[in-house]
Amino acid sequence: MIELREVSKIYRRGSEEIQALGQINLKIAAGEFVAITGKSGCGKSTLLHLIGGLELPSSGRLLLNGQELTKLKEPELTHFRRDRVGVVFQSFNLLPLLTLEENVALPRVLQGAPYPQAHEEACHWLAEVGLEGRRRHKPHQVSGGEMQRAAIARALINRPAVILADEPTGNLDSATSAQVLELFSRLHRDFQQTVVLVSHAPEAAGYAQRVLRLIDGRLLS
Repeated sequence: MIELREVSKIYRRGSEEIQALGQINLKIAAGEFVAITGKSGCGKSTLLHLIGGLELPSSGRLLLNGQELTKLKEPELTHFRRDRVGVVFQSFNLLPLLTLEENVALPRVLQGAPYPQAHEEACHWLAEVGLEGRRRHKPHQVSGGEMQRAAIARALINRPAVILADEPTGNLDSATSAQVLELFSRLHRDFQQTVVLVSHAPEAAGYAQRVLRLIDGRLLS
């Protein structure tokens, strides 16, 4: 489903070149739950951003369901990110003036779904993550764990091919982190959802089917 072939990412700062990732080869099957671990600065988030089409590699080939992302141009790449990928960030990225229901519905509205349908689907996914009683609350009125669960519901509403989670427990305490990781595990199990999660927390690896390690931009199995 996801395939990286000899993928490298180089950032340029003036005349200086910084290699974030080097010669990455990776295959992730549909319905697989993969955790990518490593120390801060090892390239985990960069790898996740490449898989999600948020950035493009400096060299190599990147495919999702046979579609080569490096050959897409805007607006095709924008549509790919909107329709095929759900991203869960460490900082939640919920809009503060919207309710949780409105935050979750927003991707479907942007996709062109009628407003009532988008809100019905938002209520469904909020119920799936245990937030049916919080749907009319705004982000500042709920806990960090509840904000992250709402962010997961938002990532799921477009039924993406893959969920990418970038340090999703980084701002949460240990008990709440466990609840969020259990939720990813359930979504993977119940919906055969493909999940790629990056984290420096070793406990996150215990929820995945396969664990990969990044060290200085190099991938170790």
